[in-house]
Amino acid sequence: MAHLRHIALSVPDPEKTAKFYEKTFGLKRVGTLDHNQASGVYLSDGVINMAVLRYKLDEVVYKEGGKDYVGLHHFGFWVDDLEETKRELEANGGSYLTGRPPPESEHANRFYEVKYFDPDGTVVDITESGWGGALKDVVSNEP
Repeated sequence: MAHLRHIALSVPDPEKTAKFYEKTFGLKRVGTLDHNQASGVYLSDGVINMAVLRYKLDEVVYKEGGKDYVGLHHFGFWVDDLEETKRELEANGGSYLTGRPPPESEHANRFYEVKYFDPDGTVVDITESGWGGALKDVVSNEP
């Protein structure tokens, strides 16, 4: 089973974009990042994590326009079985891009993403450890 729990946007001003989503939709800030590839803000509605990122390097964007690209960059699924999902991705036309889980001894307590291209070239992340502010399983209150 896989659950859509992460969406990432490539934007020119992560702080401005984060404030828009906080004020307009009530998303909560759950983290920030600033490293050699990107800087940005992580937001959540309590179920799904959304990253608004300003990329610093063309080669990690995988889109025409490189670091100046604006729009949907990638999305991610929280999966039950990483190895099974990798096999399914490849069997259905996906291709490995980058990333791997940490050593098994650290696996459950460390964040990671494994990135694939879908058949159309869109980047898809998979993880068994989730994203900040996201919930793997959601229980419906509806009858």
